[in-house]
Amino acid sequence: MSNDITKPKRWFPLESNPEVMNAYVKKMGFPTSQFSFCDVLSTEEWALEMVPTPVVAVIMLFPIKPHTEEADKQEAIRIEQNGQTVSPNVYYMRQTVGNACGTVGILHAIGNMRHIVQLASGSYLDKFFNKTKTKTPEEIAQYLEEDDELEETHGSAAEAGQSEQMESVDDPINTHFICFRSDACQVIKKFMARDEGEMRFTILALAKTETY
Repeated sequence: MSNDITKPKRWFPLESNPEVMNAYVKKMGFPTSQFSFCDVLSTEEWALEMVPTPVVAVIMLFPIKPHTEEADKQEAIRIEQNGQTVSPNVYYMRQTVGNACGTVGILHAIGNMRHIVQLASGSYLDKFFNKTKTKTPEEIAQYLEEDDELEETHGSAAEAGQSEQMESVDDPINTHFICFRSDACQVIKKFMARDEGEMRFTILALAKTETY
């Protein structure tokens, strides 16, 4: 009998960079001429006024620390005990691939606003959402894990970043992407308040593309 244990799949992480993400989603069939990712410099009013409207989703990159991990575990326990009301219209998937949180955040963002844009017919995103729209969050995660096309496209986007590349997908990562849709600014402020003094936060908005 073989004692080999299949290692969980891991990808190289995406950079929190609007140029990288816009090129990535455009390649997959998203109309960046209509909506695109842009930097949110701060949660202060002056910075929010610089973000084009409407904003349909926000993706945040934040550092993972023991006390924030514990806070997340406690929230999960609270939800399990008390329940949580979630609209059946919310597109949601779980993440089982290591370092895929950037792509998962992007898919959550687009998946919950695709009714207001026209994805390119026959494109990757068009096929992905058509094939997964009736699946459970766990089934979508499994679909993504087995999707070689998305893994390759994600890998190309990861290489396009300006940050120094990791030597191995197994190198430790201490940051995580998360996507918000409702009351994003207030939720992000609560996230940042958990780690007062920490500056390693980045925020990207998926917003109406400005034309000049």
